[in-house]
Amino acid sequence: MNKNFDVILYDLDGTLINSVPVIIDSFVKTYEEVFGECTRSIEDIKSYIGKPLMASFESHDESTAKVLFDKYLQINCQMLEQDKVDLFPGVMDSLKYLKSLGYKQGIVTSKRESSAIITLKHKGMDTLFDTYVYSEDTKEHKPAPDPIIEGARRVGVTDMSRVLYVGDAIPDAACATNAGAGFALVSWSDMNPEKILKNYRGTLINSLEDIVQI
Repeated sequence: MNKNFDVILYDLDGTLINSVPVIIDSFVKTYEEVFGECTRSIEDIKSYIGKPLMASFESHDESTAKVLFDKYLQINCQMLEQDKVDLFPGVMDSLKYLKSLGYKQGIVTSKRESSAIITLKHKGMDTLFDTYVYSEDTKEHKPAPDPIIEGARRVGVTDMSRVLYVGDAIPDAACATNAGAGFALVSWSDMNPEKILKNYRGTLINSLEDIVQI
């Protein structure tokens, strides 16, 4: 089989796992516990999904941001431990199918390892991939190219044109573009696919198995 890509790297939240509702709920509960109410809109919260967690609190002073950061991790990890996040339909079968075709695959997420590993273990994905890149693994984060470059490097790929990144949000598309990698946008994105593909080059896919056709 002639492959256009040597490695497929995936975002996690909103791409493989339907975690956006839990993320939003965690943010709302965090603000309610710290301030007594959440004045941030859902759209504002969603705009930070895909970026490192601390960036979500950048409008606050450093000490307040740290309080919010710690409280979010506590609330979110409790939800994750309760296995409240589901895989999107067909994801596991598609990942195993692509693996059977000989593709190297990896996770590249802005999530901290301590949070991501909870869901990965619950879903049996903690040993499925060839590499895992978490927030702590690079100095710069999406939309900078560093996470994708690091993910490719770990499986021995240096030609970024041979890398495909699969994601659901603007930070994912920008990261792939900045790295010189290909980009596939999942059609089940909660982030307005038309807007993303209007500003970034990529291919809309309705199933991970569509990757074979790219």
